[in-house]
Amino acid sequence: MVVELYLDLFSQPCRSVFIFAKKNNIPFEFKKVSLMDGEHFGDEFGKISKIRKVPALRDGDFCLAESVAIMLYLAEKFQTPDRWFPADLRLRSRVNEYLSWQHMAIRMHGSKMFWMRLMIPKIMGIDVPKEKMDGALEDLNASLTLIEENFLQDRPFIVGDQMSLADLVAIVEIMQPLGAGLDVFEGRPKLSAWRDRVQASIGKDLFDEAHQGILGAQDAMKQLKHEPLSRTERDVLIAQLGSQRWNPVDDSS
Repeated sequence: MVVELYLDLFSQPCRSVFIFAKKNNIPFEFKKVSLMDGEHFGDEFGKISKIRKVPALRDGDFCLAESVAIMLYLAEKFQTPDRWFPADLRLRSRVNEYLSWQHMAIRMHGSKMFWMRLMIPKIMGIDVPKEKMDGALEDLNASLTLIEENFLQDRPFIVGDQMSLADLVAIVEIMQPLGAGLDVFEGRPKLSAWRDRVQASIGKDLFDEAHQGILGAQDAMKQLKHEPLSRTERDVLIAQLGSQRWNPVDDSS
């Protein structure tokens, strides 16, 4: 039975799983789960993922959530090349170091900027206060600088001369703000050169396929005809998207 991957490529972790599986020629069935339509709250998906988040994997009677866990499962099951998650203890530890750091740093800050610049004004019908926007941009830039100075340093990739899971997880997160019209690579030649190397390693066609949706997000939002959400609906949406750790608007709004 072929592995089933439940994905929405608007989601950064879903893109990493999609790219990893495709790049390694892993046979899988793509199961689209639309987050915007709330399909992750359906009864059928609840049988796949108890936490009701994408990505999710089903392999026979075995179900698994969380993108990193899924990619490590696929790497071992299909014996993918060592460069993704090296056998060498120190190299593997460097991959783990980045994976352990990123979810509360570049992931949170990149997602926050994407929502503040695009999704909140369009879907929620409210403008984010300038001071919150400025603070979010400052946090994002701090994370990008850490990636350049601490994780990349003078290496071609995060772990050395070859792309690893660390680079894959990094690139999908760093691309997210571009979907809201924020070019995070501007004025960052080291990060831009790294992005080009990652794209070349993945393959331009696959890279573009994975990011087509997010890079077209601004045009997609123009087509929406939603009425502004109520405060309760806004709170539910924020919680659904795993952003409950930050409040994009004043409590009085």
